[in-house]
Amino acid sequence: MQRLDPEIRRELAHLLYSSMPLVGTISAAAVVIGTVMAWVAHDAAYAWITAALFVVGVFRVVKLLMFAARFDQLDDVAIIRWERLYGWGAAAFGLAVGALSARAFQIGDGPGIWMCFGLSMAFCVGIVSRVSPWIAMTSSAVLLIPTVIACLMQPEPVYRMGAGMIVLFWITLRGTSYRLTAAFTERIMAQQALARQAHRDYLTGLPNRAAFVAALWRAERPIAIIAVDLDGFKLVNDRFGHQAGDELLCQVGARLQDCLGGSGTAARFGGDEFMLLLPAAERNAALALAEAAVSALSQPFTLAGTRVQIGASAGILVTDDQMAETVALLDQADRALYAAKRAGGQRCCWAVADLSVATTWTQVPAAPSLILFD
Repeated sequence: MQRLDPEIRRELAHLLYSSMPLVGTISAAAVVIGTVMAWVAHDAAYAWITAALFVVGVFRVVKLLMFAARFDQLDDVAIIRWERLYGWGAAAFGLAVGALSARAFQIGDGPGIWMCFGLSMAFCVGIVSRVSPWIAMTSSAVLLIPTVIACLMQPEPVYRMGAGMIVLFWITLRGTSYRLTAAFTERIMAQQALARQAHRDYLTGLPNRAAFVAALWRAERPIAIIAVDLDGFKLVNDRFGHQAGDELLCQVGARLQDCLGGSGTAARFGGDEFMLLLPAAERNAALALAEAAVSALSQPFTLAGTRVQIGASAGILVTDDQMAETVALLDQADRALYAAKRAGGQRCCWAVADLSVATTWTQVPAAPSLILFD
């Protein structure tokens, strides 16, 4: 099977298993047609094939219901397993329909041949819309091959011509299936890109405010929220221009992610303000992260060949309150941040009820400024 991004494969598998009306209808139609053929022709083979169609149809419908109930809990490996299961179920159903058609040719049942032909076309058109080429090609092949063989065994030339037309039909199905899959894949990729843009800062690529708030709600308590603001960023914009300022913000985002080491979330809230979220964090871990962030952002940056040193301030909030409003938590962290900046910058400040007695400590002795290195 084609290698696909797990998220894209997940969406395609969901499309496969969203076909309950199609599977239910084609299964019921096959059983009814097989039953009528067996009753009119009084043929035991028709009856056995119809029984097989009934069993396979019920199996497919049950699996559709099971997949819908479990979809949210399935991992990538399970998604591949369910995709294969759908494929083999579709192939078994196609094989039974093909056997029904071949039997109609064998006993010269003209009306049965036409009913099976219509059923086969309906199945092929439906399965090709399921946007999984290997499933469409496998199930349609096992359905059409018995019919092609039966046509080739007939003495009349018209049946041989019909066999050739069926082969051409299968080749057309193949091309259509791949084009549909490509179109659906492109659409899913576009939707995912839009979703990422809605939750990503366009400049730094970091999560934005909405993504940060969502992560905050999911995070295991206690949590540490660290508000970070650059000291001297305006001087960079004034001296080097906004393009250099944008490049600086991108480098800041990368350094903050390095400080987290994959254990939390770094987000840009706008301008030169960033937020860090550390789940399951005690005060010591929050303090260590804030110190690391301020220290990292105090190291020189390289902008257009020039080394530039600025600074950063941080406000820290640690809470295990599950019911606290997000706005209130962010506001507490912001107030601690601005207390640190009022105290001279390049330092951290704890968020407490009375910020005048909040503990602060300095990371970089120098006052916030823009320092250039030749």
